Amino acid sequence: MVGEETPPGRPKSSPVTGMSEEFIGEQIAPVSGTMTAEGMARGEPGLPLRFIWREQEHEIAAVLGTWSDTREGVDGPDMRYRYRHWFRVRTTSGLVMRIYFIRNPASRTEARHRWWLYSIERR
Repeated sequence: MVGEETPPGRPKSSPVTGMSEEFIGEQIAPVSGTMTAEGMARGEPGLPLRFIWREQEHEIAAVLGTWSDTREGVDGPDMRYRYRHWFRVRTTSGLVMRIYFIRNPASRTEARHRWWLYSIERR
C-alpha cells in the first residue's frame, strides 16, 4: 500500500533495484591509522578504510556516495552547519553499507561514539 511504513526491524525493499535495506544502528570502531585525508581540507571527517563491527573487521573497497545533514546554527537560518556526514560504501566482502559520522556529539560519552553503521543493503 502506498505510504505504508515498514515495521521496525524489517528490511525496506526497493522494487527498482531488487535490494532491501536492513536498519542496523550500531556503533563501529575505526581501525587506527586507516583514515583518509581526502575531504579533511574541506572540514569533512577522514573516512576509516577499515573498521570493526560486531567484532569483525571490514575494509572499504569503494565509496559509492557521500552527503551530509545540516542544521540551522545559533546565529539564525542563514547559518547552517553540517552535523552528520554520510557515506555509502562497498566493502571488500561485497557488502553495501551506509555509515555516518556525528560531528558534534551531545555529550562527552557520545564523543567516543562518532562512527555508526546505519544500514546494510541486501539482495
